[in-house]
Amino acid sequence: MDATENKAVGLLRDQVKGAIQYLEGIMADVAPGEAHWQPPGTALPAGAVYAHVVTAVDAVVNAVLKGGAPLFAAGWAGKTGLSELPPGPDPAKPGFPDWTAWSRRVTIDLTALRRYADAVRAATDDYLATLLDADLARLVDMSSIGMGRVTVGFMLNAAVLGHAFSHAGEIACLKGLQGKTGSQ
Repeated sequence: MDATENKAVGLLRDQVKGAIQYLEGIMADVAPGEAHWQPPGTALPAGAVYAHVVTAVDAVVNAVLKGGAPLFAAGWAGKTGLSELPPGPDPAKPGFPDWTAWSRRVTIDLTALRRYADAVRAATDDYLATLLDADLARLVDMSSIGMGRVTVGFMLNAAVLGHAFSHAGEIACLKGLQGKTGSQ
């Protein structure tokens, strides 16, 4: 295979690396107290948002797309830095779970969570390195969250790339509300 045969995956791989790097850059100076700060209303604390993104990427890549176990349920079980994992989809109630109550209970060891995030990032890049452009059209069943059947490309764009960017902005806002620079 030459480089012209895998342009879409190459671009997507670079974009995912950039999104994860951006998220990590925003989280780099977040201290434990700031990560656990409870914002008014129903917004999640920054640490819970970060944990949600990392565990979601792990689940999407390693369970949904690869068909294996997410790292948090395998080699990283009990080592994610989270006192409890975020709630997952409930087959009896399609759609996204409510993370609010969990976000108010969870305690986060940011050092351990960052190590787990590094492992998720590496596993994600390793997976992307195996894909061919044609693989992006493969269908996966996301009915458990009310999305029906979607392509691998859609999942990588929406549930990995877009998810990381959108929640990085949310964390930047939460930092700003605490008097820190959110994003440069």
